[in-house]
Amino acid sequence: MNGKKTVAVIPARGGSKTIPDKNIRIFEGKPLIAWTIMCAKAAKGVDRVIVSTDSKQIAKISLEYDAEVPFLRPAPISDADTPIEPVVAHAYEWLVDNENYQADSLILLFPTNPLRKTRHIEDALTLFYTSKADSVITVNESPAHYTPYWTLVRDADGTVKYFDGQDIRKGYTRRQDFPQQCFAKNDLVFVIRPQNLFGSLPSLYGEKVELFVTERIYDGDINTKEDWELTLLTIRHLKSRSKSEGKKSNE
Repeated sequence: MNGKKTVAVIPARGGSKTIPDKNIRIFEGKPLIAWTIMCAKAAKGVDRVIVSTDSKQIAKISLEYDAEVPFLRPAPISDADTPIEPVVAHAYEWLVDNENYQADSLILLFPTNPLRKTRHIEDALTLFYTSKADSVITVNESPAHYTPYWTLVRDADGTVKYFDGQDIRKGYTRRQDFPQQCFAKNDLVFVIRPQNLFGSLPSLYGEKVELFVTERIYDGDINTKEDWELTLLTIRHLKSRSKSEGKKSNE
């Protein structure tokens, strides 16, 4: 995009406790990680698609779908509780140190969401460069009952209140009366400046963050067996809807 180098990084650990071999388990006809690789490969503006993994098996399958796997991720950043920042930073630094390749932007794509569309990546990248933000993150509007305004908590004395401490009898009765709109991160796409990862407060976000709002139906992060089943139903629904809309447009 205007001469900028953009690298998509797909982090995929080999270990998975809730769903064994989750990243390479067959999901709707393909290994789960293949959906993300294919989406990233098709996106305009993405120059390279790199899978960061500690698993030779994941590496092999990723290569079969034309992703790059130039390294196996070191053990110190391959634990289940490893934050994502050092994983992405390692991929960026490896390219600099070993190939003298310095990306202008990084796109973080978790392989656990096969519902992602190529347009999500392209539009998020466009917003990143036009807004001159430090990061762009995809979100969806939070359902009313998931916002702080309708979230209930119980105090130590057993009193039920709203999350902000407001008396439950004085809360908002209509979503339209909320003082502001709430959003939930859906982990579809993160576009970041590499410098965000190496500042005094290393993070994905930086100081200026832009939100890219997507439809909630694409929020399909798979972490449990129930997530797997629901996401499978959703992708089949989306395929059916796409076929139906295509048929109508041809009539």
